[in-house]
Amino acid sequence: MREWLKTKRLEAGLTQEEAAKKAGIARTTYAMIEQGERDPSVSVAAKIAGALKFKWTIFFDNKVHETRNEKRSAV
Repeated sequence: MREWLKTKRLEAGLTQEEAAKKAGIARTTYAMIEQGERDPSVSVAAKIAGALKFKWTIFFDNKVHETRNEKRSAV
């Protein structure tokens, strides 16, 4: 679950449907990304970030941090 993305959407006062429409993507795609079931492409990340007014690279920064933490836990 990408809680930070849900928080950004709620701060913008949008439903998943509205956020998806504003970003120009399907609601199901948006929902899967927000729930962490799917990773966005760079172009989709940029569209969502533009719609919700944040820097698109956070999608990938977050992934790097999650991966690092998983590796540390395994050691």
